[in-house]
Amino acid sequence: MALSPQWLDELRARVTLSTVIMRTDKLQRAGREWKACCPFHDEKSPSFTVNDQKGFYHCFGCGAHGDVIRWMTDQRGMGFMDAVKQLAEEAGLEMPAPDPQAARQAEKRASLIDVTEAAQQWFYDTLRGDSGADARNYLTNRGFSRAIIQEFGFGYAPDSKVALKGALSQFEPDMLVEAGMQISVEDKAPYDRFRDRLMLPIQDARGRVIAFGGRILQSVDGVAKYLNSPDTPLFDKGRTLYNLHRAGPASRKSDRIVVVEGYMDVIALANAGIDDAVAPLGTALTETQLQMLWRMVDVPVLCFDGDKAGKRAAMRAIERALPMLQPGKSLSIVQLPSGLDPDDLIKQQGKGAMDKLLLDPTSLLDLLWQFERDAQVLDTPEDKAGLKARLMAHVDAIEHPDISALYRRDLLDRFSAFAFPKREFSPRGGGQKSRWKGRDYKQPIPQMSGDALGRLRKAISGGSRDALISAVLAGLLRHPDQIARHTEALGQLSRLDPKTTILVESLFEVAEMLDLDTGTAISNEQGLPDPPDRERYAFLREGSTPVDACEELAEAVTLLVEKPALEAAIAASTARFDQDPEGAFAEQARLRQRLSTLKERLKNFGRKKAALAAETEINREPADQPVDDLETD
Repeated sequence: MALSPQWLDELRARVTLSTVIMRTDKLQRAGREWKACCPFHDEKSPSFTVNDQKGFYHCFGCGAHGDVIRWMTDQRGMGFMDAVKQLAEEAGLEMPAPDPQAARQAEKRASLIDVTEAAQQWFYDTLRGDSGADARNYLTNRGFSRAIIQEFGFGYAPDSKVALKGALSQFEPDMLVEAGMQISVEDKAPYDRFRDRLMLPIQDARGRVIAFGGRILQSVDGVAKYLNSPDTPLFDKGRTLYNLHRAGPASRKSDRIVVVEGYMDVIALANAGIDDAVAPLGTALTETQLQMLWRMVDVPVLCFDGDKAGKRAAMRAIERALPMLQPGKSLSIVQLPSGLDPDDLIKQQGKGAMDKLLLDPTSLLDLLWQFERDAQVLDTPEDKAGLKARLMAHVDAIEHPDISALYRRDLLDRFSAFAFPKREFSPRGGGQKSRWKGRDYKQPIPQMSGDALGRLRKAISGGSRDALISAVLAGLLRHPDQIARHTEALGQLSRLDPKTTILVESLFEVAEMLDLDTGTAISNEQGLPDPPDRERYAFLREGSTPVDACEELAEAVTLLVEKPALEAAIAASTARFDQDPEGAFAEQARLRQRLSTLKERLKNFGRKKAALAAETEINREPADQPVDDLETD
């Protein structure tokens, strides 16, 4: 049936969102809205809001957002049409008249399922007949138990072009072709697609047979080892995960879903007692399949062979997932020992070896770094620059701004540690000693450009309109070994906020004349003033540990970049308002809330730590005084 936008708007208007949500979750009134702890992720303080006037719920923690229909599909796990029908019945709204074409398509799908179900029964029976002896021997040699053979519905397609057609004579020939069971070639009679193959049914989420996979019993040159059904009105390989109807219930118990490369891997794991595994069907994971996985668990485990092909498959999955990452939603990866698939590993080392790997997967971020770092020899500066470019290309693919910023920071930290390793430092004469505690070496006063140094001096002393920018510039000049770490972020800041461009360029100009690996500060004696409110920031206070100073400095740089990035995103969503008013409005609300939160963080940044440091200093016990003479009785 056709559901027009106008009819769906009427449905949303008739249903009170908070009433529907309160059937399963407790809400508290908060002014004109309702609030609660988010039902989509664990949290201790409420960040989930419901606005009946606007008809939307939103979580400021995990980003969950939607209307009453989305609530029914995402939180209640209902299909879209089932959710609409239930809400319409409750609202007293009559469903639109059925679309005749859609009704015909549904009827066709139902009749094609009759074909595939009948074909499955015939394959199953044939395996147990005389012609299925070789196939039964193959299963025995693979070590599959009788229970697993029964559960997964193994069958056999005999070596004949017309056997299936004869067995399913109750169906019209064109139905066999449309269901993918026969191949139709011009000027020739249709013939059976699967011949002399071990057969496996492919089922949908409801357990209905919608397609088949066939494996040859003996390798033959020019013949594909595995053959799947083509896409049909029943079967779309990019929207289907093998074994989902079994792995879904198992996943709810284990809180895990394992993705392997093929259906024989799934069955090998099930044979060993690992029931929460699925597999794509001859293709790399698609966006739809990733969404299906994330609806079951937050971090699916992808399991790939340890050879080069397996590593490439892992990277294809990562590249597909990067644009789709959301707070709390990621991937982890297990790479098997080289040359082994799950069945080989279990047979050689036992189920415990597989369990151990699954308990300690590699994060998406770690594998991304490892793959690109090891992709080629990195002997020259050009090679290292290429590594950085590849890493940043992956970061740019991430659409969620917070995740993108965090990946950028982490990968740049790793790149800096790799490309600019710490070196032994030999003190050089002729310079002024650093005034920072714990640093007993010197760095000569660089011959800085007067213009660059003058601009920085003015900005640090309060000439910049942004006090945090002044502090960050001072912090980077006092911790010059951190400049390389934040080069990319500072470059992004200069692009997003034009008023910082000249300051960032001046900082880079000065940095070119410093030995950034030494960690030596440029002291006030060299003509750089203290910024206003210096004691507020750990990276400017005397006595701060290097770790505290550098971590707070990194946080400050991130905050500086995030503000203009959010403002740019708000401007972009405003420009999309004419094309997608509802989506643009929701995006603006989310971004403005994030901007408001960020401004509060900027307002308070450094103050709590400064207060704590001051309190610690006041409460510190005086050191024991030396005793020159001891009195004795």
